[in-house]
Amino acid sequence: MDNKEVVKQNQLAWDKKVVNNTPWSIPVTKEEIENAKKGIFNIKLTAHKNVPRSWFPQDLNKKRILCLASGGGQQGPILAATGAIVTVFDISMNQLKQDEKVSKENNLMISTVQGDMTHLHCFKNNYFDLVFCPVSVTYIPDVLPVFKECYRVLKTGGNFLFGSANPLIYLFENKKYDKGVFEVANKLPFNSLDELNEEEKMNFLNNKEAIEYSHTLEDLIGGQTSVGFAINGFYEDVDNDKICKYSAKYFATKAVKTK
Repeated sequence: MDNKEVVKQNQLAWDKKVVNNTPWSIPVTKEEIENAKKGIFNIKLTAHKNVPRSWFPQDLNKKRILCLASGGGQQGPILAATGAIVTVFDISMNQLKQDEKVSKENNLMISTVQGDMTHLHCFKNNYFDLVFCPVSVTYIPDVLPVFKECYRVLKTGGNFLFGSANPLIYLFENKKYDKGVFEVANKLPFNSLDELNEEEKMNFLNNKEAIEYSHTLEDLIGGQTSVGFAINGFYEDVDNDKICKYSAKYFATKAVKTK
């Protein structure tokens, strides 16, 4: 599949996920919004751990923040409630509608833009103070364009907060993985269509399933430094997946645009 076909497939998949109440599409509560207005907030790049407060500017008021591939009525509204000027950019219109709904209900100022996270041409150079990108690059074939664009749109000294799945989870045969049996079957880098025959691929696509890509640690971490970012924060995270008995399933990085 070419990139446009992948984008369209994953747009449909995420619109469907919202209808099915995926955890990443459940909006924050009014209580969380009110706490954020007082400067008290928790926000996630990965599944479980909250991002350290020190990863954000002490004063978020009037800071320009891009929530990249971060729709769903979660991070954007929390950051807007702190006084930040927030733009939410996402491939899924249903995800963006969640942000618009929370924004309207809580009288928040949030801009929403639908688009492909590898193409941020609608934003000026050196515009944002912070880019917040939770686990989402797993749905695109190539991460380097994302890092290049994030670097471009950030001001010098601005921060890029990034969450990702650990590529190791894609080593294992999918059906057995879901049962807690971890049998190495796939070569990395990997995508969801690699282990399917033609009939299975057709059913997968027709059922509006999301295509996932594993990438490599060299791309996910080294890719950031290759475009000019300096990484100065890192943590790992887990969820309820059985693989987490053996290894962390996610990681997050904080990087700064140095010049």
